[in-house]
Amino acid sequence: MRKLANSELERKNIEEFKQAAKTPLIIILDDIRSLHNIGSVFRTADAFLIEKIYLCGITATPPNKEIHKTALGATDTVTWEYAKDVLEVIGNLKKENVAVYAIEQVENSVMLNDFQLQENQKYALVFGNEVKGVAQEAIHLSDGVIEIPQLGTKHSLNISVSAGIVVWDLFQKIANLKME
Repeated sequence: MRKLANSELERKNIEEFKQAAKTPLIIILDDIRSLHNIGSVFRTADAFLIEKIYLCGITATPPNKEIHKTALGATDTVTWEYAKDVLEVIGNLKKENVAVYAIEQVENSVMLNDFQLQENQKYALVFGNEVKGVAQEAIHLSDGVIEIPQLGTKHSLNISVSAGIVVWDLFQKIANLKME
């Protein structure tokens, strides 16, 4: 085996990315403190052609040197929008028939590995503050809650790691739905 050179990776340019069919997923980041986490989520969104990111509350927005450090240009490809109030974003998405799911540990959550997607349904995923998680009001307004199974002692993952896990899992499930 030989490691591929960057020139062999067949990367899209910005215009090709903008024109590409998007994965029917929207990411909502609410009150994310770490600029590196925000940048990492942008990179994940770019990797899986995510439709849009909403940056809410205290979540910083591009252009920002620290976000750019981890986003590596993904802030130029992924569509994003700032909204002060996450509840308003969730409400508006639900009016557009987008299914909204918080990513959190709550009573009666659905484990990610058990979560079933509905065909032809667009989904939005709410990720919350690094310390406090998703706000309870956002959980109440969501259509449901997805939990990442964790077996160790911490039962806590970094927001950018959580986003990567959930997006990858749903990306695969969406691809499988298309193949059926």
